[in-house]
Amino acid sequence: MAPLTYHTAGESHGPALTTLINGLPAGLVLDVDFINAELQRRQGGYGRGGRQRIETDAATFLAGVRRGRTTGAPLVMQIPNRDSRLDDLERTPPVSRPRPGHADLAGSVKWLTTDCRETLERASARETAARTAAGALARCLLRELGIEVFGFVRGLLDAATDIEPTRDALADLIEQRNASDVACPDPAVTERIIEHIRQAKRDRDTVGGLAEVHVFGCPPGLGSCVNWSDRLDSRLAAAVMGIQAFKAVEIGLGRQCAFRPGSQVHDAIAYDESQRDSANLGFARASNHAGGLEGGMTNGMPVVVTGTMKPIATLLQGMPSVDLNTKQAGHSEYERSDVCALPAASVVMENVVAFEIARAVLDKFAGDTMAELLAAFGYYLNAARALPLETPADVSPGLEADQSEN
Repeated sequence: MAPLTYHTAGESHGPALTTLINGLPAGLVLDVDFINAELQRRQGGYGRGGRQRIETDAATFLAGVRRGRTTGAPLVMQIPNRDSRLDDLERTPPVSRPRPGHADLAGSVKWLTTDCRETLERASARETAARTAAGALARCLLRELGIEVFGFVRGLLDAATDIEPTRDALADLIEQRNASDVACPDPAVTERIIEHIRQAKRDRDTVGGLAEVHVFGCPPGLGSCVNWSDRLDSRLAAAVMGIQAFKAVEIGLGRQCAFRPGSQVHDAIAYDESQRDSANLGFARASNHAGGLEGGMTNGMPVVVTGTMKPIATLLQGMPSVDLNTKQAGHSEYERSDVCALPAASVVMENVVAFEIARAVLDKFAGDTMAELLAAFGYYLNAARALPLETPADVSPGLEADQSEN
């Protein structure tokens, strides 16, 4: 079976965004309503610009699906752009004054042109709709295994929540997050974040912030310590850093590890027989500073990833720049944009993290069909619970013993 991968194509104001996914097993039931709901969540959030009032994102399946299930062939999703005007020079004119903080200047020099338009159309965060769709589809697979992914806005500037998500509280957290205009499951912090965004708009400025994702239900052993390219923390960091405007990624304590001794960083291990049927297989931890990852592999604790998004590079007030045609000083050109896209970015981050977790699942429990995947997953959990093994016969096949955690 081929590794799980995806590629996207399309421009911000082109006809459509397209996602090609390879490596999905046959027989996965697609929750199209869920996928489209994630696309709609990505469009929301206080501080978004006018583009979100134009588009109503929904995925159309063009290949790899029959009667609502994957076939095992490459899967293609398409998200049409209502605001399609890439070749209309009056509505989408050339851009010769690059915006500081954007891809404009580097891309124009790279492709030897003084028109930033072709760079900015592909570099635009509009492309993240295609990645959100890929991750939401991957979550259909993860949910079959009892793995749940939760993303939210931790905060921005001096407004940040101190909530610590748990699986037991997941339903309430999702409800509170979805009720927040900024995807923060803390009403008091939500109001403070909104006021910061309002002030940035009054100042004709922009703001970024922190997004965080927690993954519940991963068993120990996803990822690998054998090759650096197989380390799950490495893959997760690359996926999050690949989101437009993200400038830092942390796993667990992240940079705080630099300011603590080892005794306050590493998570002591105990065994609790009452947790034998949970995701950690009974290997309990009183803390989760490692963010669920040790040696590039999941350790049974929730995976915790935090991403830092910089403020949007397109400012209403503009910034000093240079005209690429004349080399004369000027101000950067304004392209319709957001004051704050952090709530949307948290949705994107949630779904790119989910895709990497699904990729790690399929790397370990490869199968051409969902039935094979579920059988391999169940066998592994039973074997892990039965350690130390004397013979393979010590393990009962199937997933029957694991229904309690789904």
